[in-house]
Amino acid sequence: MKEKFEHLVQTVAALRGPDGCPWDKKQTHESLIKCLQNESQELIEAIEKKDDENMKEELGDVLLQVLMNAQIAQEEGKFSIEDVIVYLDKKLHRRHPHVFGDHAKAKSPEEALALWREMKQKERSGKK
Repeated sequence: MKEKFEHLVQTVAALRGPDGCPWDKKQTHESLIKCLQNESQELIEAIEKKDDENMKEELGDVLLQVLMNAQIAQEEGKFSIEDVIVYLDKKLHRRHPHVFGDHAKAKSPEEALALWREMKQKERSGKK
């Protein structure tokens, strides 16, 4: 799977590269907002319809939006898709102390959500 993901990242970079697609090369974070909104809405509709085949396609379209924005940020020297992945992984570990830490196990979805919210609040308090 790692190789497939890396190949996809390279594909997106090629789309924005010197010999890439004129439309893709022109995009900015701001110009992609509408695309992200549309693709997210299409995913929501596929989920609501329980249309697994369409959901697979729409998840790919949402992933493309993530990869395009990460590629633009990398080109601007801000961050890369690897940075996004590392940040998300650390966040998931922080916000799930009942899974990855020494906190007592959550006994219900409600307890897990309460822990998630508690950890999120602690993070926000620490950033101010």
